[in-house]
Amino acid sequence: MKKLRTIINRFGNARILVLGDVILDEYISGGVERISPEAPVPVIWADTHNFVPGGAANVASNISSFGASVCLAGVVGKDKNAGALLSELKKRKISTAGIFADPLRHTTVKTRIIAGHQQVVRVDWEHTHSLSRKINNAVAGFVKKNIDKFDAIIMEDYGKGVINMGLLDEVIALSHSRKKIITVDPKEEHFLYYQGVTSITPNRRELENAIRNLRIKDISNRFKFNTDKLFTDKDVISAAKEILAYLGLESLLVTLGEQGMRLFEKNGRVTHIPTVAQEVFDVSGAGDTVISAFTLALACGASKLEAAHIANFAAGIVVGKLGTAVTDRKELLERIS
Repeated sequence: MKKLRTIINRFGNARILVLGDVILDEYISGGVERISPEAPVPVIWADTHNFVPGGAANVASNISSFGASVCLAGVVGKDKNAGALLSELKKRKISTAGIFADPLRHTTVKTRIIAGHQQVVRVDWEHTHSLSRKINNAVAGFVKKNIDKFDAIIMEDYGKGVINMGLLDEVIALSHSRKKIITVDPKEEHFLYYQGVTSITPNRRELENAIRNLRIKDISNRFKFNTDKLFTDKDVISAAKEILAYLGLESLLVTLGEQGMRLFEKNGRVTHIPTVAQEVFDVSGAGDTVISAFTLALACGASKLEAAHIANFAAGIVVGKLGTAVTDRKELLERIS
């Protein structure tokens, strides 16, 4: 525990680049007193309206909350929602030097309408098509020009188009040449994109879906795992080991909800880390906290196992909060103590 506290106290010295799909989470909430005469739906008397950074922007928010220096790279539209997102990022001391505006895309927004504590509906505004060559080159150019300013890169893949094979090929090769840590919060359809990164952090469902997709796309027939569903711990272990080897990763950290996490390392070591969550109110954004704390710890000299333990403690804090939440060094140190 003393070693973990030493690593966390170094967080303020780290410099992290977060690259991926930035999202604006919008919350409109209020009470319900009647049903609409127009349709059988509740009428929400709205009294609260706020914005929170989501997706890659929430990862950057986590990094900033831990006291580290963070820059966000991604794409927004040329719309009022871009302004709202950039304003929220500025409040959190997150550099937006790597964000580019594309007039042909929406800023991705997820609007949640909440009655009391119950979400009634969610409305999404987004584009998921590939980036134009011009915007893709601009993002890649930013990374190439600035990579030496960062200790690690986090890829946050929500499948909105920013994380694509062309961009990742450039960034991964560049990271290897500069000996930079590169971690990925993955999208199950894109596992083949992540060959050669330091680590990925899928949950159990993402691992299951990735297995199916890898087997379909593996024209070389090197991927041998043949079970779609991971019913047992043995299934999870076998699947994760196969993916670790197939993608050439240094480690793979699988999050398992109330069962905690399991860390797989290139040297063959497998470690189960039980959850430390004292109570669970909301798992929203817990994966963002995991990859943030895990990567920060690696950037501060932690081993993969030490970083996984720190990420587990951080996740145990945020699931005890409502909404897309973050934690900080003070809370993390107190929980470990």
